[in-house]
This record gives sequence, structure tokens and C-alpha cells, in this order.
Amino acid sequence: MKKNTKINLLLLLAVAALAVLPLALGLGDHKEEPFTGADGEAETAITEIEPDYKPWFSPLYEPPSGEIESALFSLQAALGAGVLAYYFGLRRGRRQGERQARERDADSAAAGTAEESTAERA
Repeated sequence: MKKNTKINLLLLLAVAALAVLPLALGLGDHKEEPFTGADGEAETAITEIEPDYKPWFSPLYEPPSGEIESALFSLQAALGAGVLAYYFGLRRGRRQGERQARERDADSAAAGTAEESTAERA
């Protein structure tokens, strides 16, 4: 097995563990909403420290339910991952194309010198 394949498998295993372990270990069971985002946690902490706190800004759009908010967040993450994958794929393709072009140039140069030496012998 190649070194990169081993590293990729270990990274995939780590990501799977990060996704499954909190659910399997029951982390967050003591909370009303166990896996809320950092925004909700921050809001709770601020209101405990300063009950009269008034936010400076209000959201431009407030989704009607948590499910829609979660779906929009997932869509945003998927679009970001797609853009990054496109960029890195494009970079890799360009590098491979440049390498193949250099190899073709080197092969044609080597073939050209072989033809010249054959012509000189004749």
C-alpha cells in the first residue's frame, strides 16, 4: 500500500471518529439541544453574564426553523467544498499537463538528436 493511501485512510478514519464518537458517547445529553452551534452557546453565556445585554445587530434573514437553518448551513458548506475541490483539481491538472508537455519536449528532443546522429553516420 502506498504511503499516501495509508495517510488518506488514517485521515478518513479520524474524520469518521470525530463524527461518530460524540453521538456514541452521549456527549451533550445533559443539554436541552445537545448539538447547537457556537452562536447559541455564546448567546446563552452572554445572557447569563449580562442579562440586560442588547445585541448591536440583528440578522438579515432569520430562518423559520432550525431544520431550514441547518439545511442552509449544509448547502453553504457543500458549495465551499465544491469551489475548493474545483480549484485544487484545476491546479493539479495544470501541473500534470505541464509535466506531460515537458516529457513530450524531452522525448522529441531525444528523438531529434538520435535522428541527427543516424544521419551523420550515413
